[in-house]
Amino acid sequence: MKDTDDNSPGAREPSGFIRQMVVRDLASGKHGGRVHTRFPPEPNGFLHIGHAKSICLNFTLAEENGGHCNLRFDDTNPLKESQEFVNAIKDNIRWLGFRWHGEVRYSSSYFDQLYEFARQLISKGKAYVCALSPEQAREYRGTLTGPGTESPWRDRDPNESLDLFERMRAGEFKDGELSLRAKIDMASPNINLRDPILYRIRHASHHQTGSQWCIYPTYDYTHCISDAIESITHSLCTLEFEDHRPLYDWILHNLDIDSLRAASDLRDSDAPFVLPEQTEFAKLRISYTMMGKRFLRALVEQGKVDGWDDPRMPTLAGMRRRGYTPASIRNFCEAVGVARGESLVDIGMLEHAIREDLDRNTPRVMCVLRPLTVILTNFDDNRVERLRLARHPKREELGSREVPLTREIYIEQEDFSDDPPAGFKRLVAGGEVRLRGAYVIRCDEVQRDAAGRPAKLRCSVDFATLGKRPVGRKVKGVIHWVSAAAGKKVTVRLYDRLFLSENPTPKSVEEVFDEINPDSLAQLDGCILEPGTLNEGAGDRFQFERVGYFYRDREAAGPVVFNRTISLRDSWGAGSAR
Repeated sequence: MKDTDDNSPGAREPSGFIRQMVVRDLASGKHGGRVHTRFPPEPNGFLHIGHAKSICLNFTLAEENGGHCNLRFDDTNPLKESQEFVNAIKDNIRWLGFRWHGEVRYSSSYFDQLYEFARQLISKGKAYVCALSPEQAREYRGTLTGPGTESPWRDRDPNESLDLFERMRAGEFKDGELSLRAKIDMASPNINLRDPILYRIRHASHHQTGSQWCIYPTYDYTHCISDAIESITHSLCTLEFEDHRPLYDWILHNLDIDSLRAASDLRDSDAPFVLPEQTEFAKLRISYTMMGKRFLRALVEQGKVDGWDDPRMPTLAGMRRRGYTPASIRNFCEAVGVARGESLVDIGMLEHAIREDLDRNTPRVMCVLRPLTVILTNFDDNRVERLRLARHPKREELGSREVPLTREIYIEQEDFSDDPPAGFKRLVAGGEVRLRGAYVIRCDEVQRDAAGRPAKLRCSVDFATLGKRPVGRKVKGVIHWVSAAAGKKVTVRLYDRLFLSENPTPKSVEEVFDEINPDSLAQLDGCILEPGTLNEGAGDRFQFERVGYFYRDREAAGPVVFNRTISLRDSWGAGSAR
């Protein structure tokens, strides 16, 4: 249902302060009735679950109000960016189910315009070329409690700065030899206003512009002008950019608005041109999860995980490979909502969204993770019963599947016990249990290996119990099973949380490594899967009955691999692999 602000029956107050702000702006005609947002990732890593909140907010807000959302790569740092990251970001936004307005945008496409706007600031005496080294600039900047010191070149003549800036672009100077700085206030309590750097020299090839440039604008300078060029109405950022907002506004208000309009997407339109305004919201923080990109990059580069799409990673690519669904992530982001104050979201909330979507849409199959052989002694050697089991217990429209039952089957090792605890409802020597969708069996004999462990169970079948209760006795336990002759061998990977502490807040890469859970991955080879699961067209996502939700990892080399997406119920406190 679309949020409305009228007084008609059924109208309701829009949820969240940002939606309410947009409604007020539309009512006042502030942007001529337009809503135009953007999602502006830096292509220096893969998107993570925190980005999903921003993606959902920006794209959904535009969609709800008949507007547009741009995808713009804020690609101003060629030393850390790559086309690989660009491609991965586009792919994961599409996977989430969103489509951006028009062509993909790049801040690097505006480099010529950004350069001319910088010249405009210099001509106005609002920017100057500084010869302080990066180390000296940091020293001159001051502290959070003390003012900064003005650069010796702060009052350089604008014409001299223009000449030096042009020579910077021409490649006459080395990296770090000169920089272009805004001339604001070195005594400002906001350290971002202490003559921030607008351009720095970097003789590096760019993934979009190649070697065309050797000077690159900073993010703070680029972002606000790119918003203006794209006629963005609502520039939505996370709270760490709140202290940068005064600089965002300063840059835009010190440029000629007519020149900004002439460079904007509205230059040939009658629509009113209004400078974009930045609004901040709380970033997404989830327990037992770390989302700083420099820390995630370190995990990848140091081989602590198997790439950006490792299923243990909080990246969208990792979650996708683990089997999370786009709908579950979107539902989670909607449930979390958008607020001003930061809080730590319990990871159980994300798990609930995943489990809810998978339970509703995922077909059921059987897979034995740790096989124990069972011989059905009164089943003929060549007998094969082809049973029909439902693909989903609540959705008849999904139909049924054929499951073969043969003389030799596998059950889970944990479904048999020599010394059963109280309340154990599975198989024991001399006891009975029902095979899922099949007969009641009784364990008549336990054959053991040299160490005395159960190696094979010999059981008899009560053929009168197919789809019926046994006469004169109650059998409470139901276990899953797979035919030994027809089952398929697969590898199963079970995942636990990647980080040990509930709220990991490392200050260094080394501290990140100390946070890693050594038991975050358990790989089980030789698991036995119901045979029809691997048929063409069967799909990749299943509930392994009584075990969890699993996703076929087609990126894995070698044997067929299924990653456990999530357990059937929350076992977080129990410490079991998820």
